Amino acid sequence: MATILPLQSQTTIAIEQLLDAAFGTDRRGRTAYAIRDGVEWLPELSFAAIDDSGALVGTLQSWPVALRRADGSADPLVMVGPVAVMPDQQGGGYGRALMDAVVAQGRAQASAPLMMIGDPEYYGRFWGFSADGTGAWTVPGPVEMRRLLALSVDGRPIPREGMLGPRQKVTA
Repeated sequence: MATILPLQSQTTIAIEQLLDAAFGTDRRGRTAYAIRDGVEWLPELSFAAIDDSGALVGTLQSWPVALRRADGSADPLVMVGPVAVMPDQQGGGYGRALMDAVVAQGRAQASAPLMMIGDPEYYGRFWGFSADGTGAWTVPGPVEMRRLLALSVDGRPIPREGMLGPRQKVTA
């Protein structure tokens, strides 16, 4: 059974090694990276899955993003992902435990709506993520629109249109 801990309990090296193992070393070219470019993950909505031996076997990072409209206004969102599990541990319930944790914590905090790029059949069935209402969103790269999903965790409506990007840029 997985133990779920705050992701900040893990080293950056361990997290990066797990992400490379799960998604490959070329993962940084994906659209999700452009959406969250320049921001740090949210510690309160990011988690680690630890197996019975104490090994890091899964991670979930959440990011502050926004949907910006042409008039300059923006709606805050929380981008969930990547959800990563070591390849030899996939199918063991670690990803599901990580998703349960982020949705529960998002509801407890009444966070901004959650969004992700993912499989609607899976994320919709277990947690209610849906592409309903995201059809007028634009993203800084290619994406299969049916995989652009959102979930309101506090009853706020999902914003209907705009360009996804980082909520705030981190400056040096």
